[in-house]
Amino acid sequence: MLRGTVAFFATVVTWLISFFSFGQPYLLSSLFAILGGAVVYYSVKQITNFSYVRRIGLSRREYKFIDNNLQEAKNKISRLNKALMSIRSIDQARQNFEIIRTVKKIYSNTKKEPKRFYQAEGFYYNHLDSLVELAEKYAFLSSQPVKNREMMESLRDTRITISTLGETVKKDLYIMLDNDIDTLHYELDVAKQSISKSKKKDWRALK
Repeated sequence: MLRGTVAFFATVVTWLISFFSFGQPYLLSSLFAILGGAVVYYSVKQITNFSYVRRIGLSRREYKFIDNNLQEAKNKISRLNKALMSIRSIDQARQNFEIIRTVKKIYSNTKKEPKRFYQAEGFYYNHLDSLVELAEKYAFLSSQPVKNREMMESLRDTRITISTLGETVKKDLYIMLDNDIDTLHYELDVAKQSISKSKKKDWRALK
């Protein structure tokens, strides 16, 4: 919104200056206005991006690297969601829903705070890829109308592995939140100590 607003005003001002102050033709003034607006838009974009990257404590190179990984992860999560939702099994529905919810939470946490990417590298580099690959193969095989003994065994083994990976990504989320939990415990201890001191003061005052 900021970039769009600034670029719009820059476009209008450039057109007015070109047309009225310099006496340029209408079409040429419009061209200058568009170019001016585009320059301002991308300049503001670079400034805001630089400010954001500094605020979150990353270099531009690190942020670009993480952003590229998040874009890839977004596509993989979409594929995973499609594959798991296509498995029509009541017994697996809850498990699949939990996996998708956990995966999306890891992604959203990283999107909100890019530095968390380093706390979930195992998820982005290994576990997500394995989940997507197994879920897609399982969805394909389970949708076939004819299944022999070998296929049934493969489906069973794949289902067990998906379940195991589901527990693994939960651990990935716990690792990501580990510092937050430690901070919460510390703040709780401080709050309890403060309450305890306050109660002691009140008790002394009553005496």
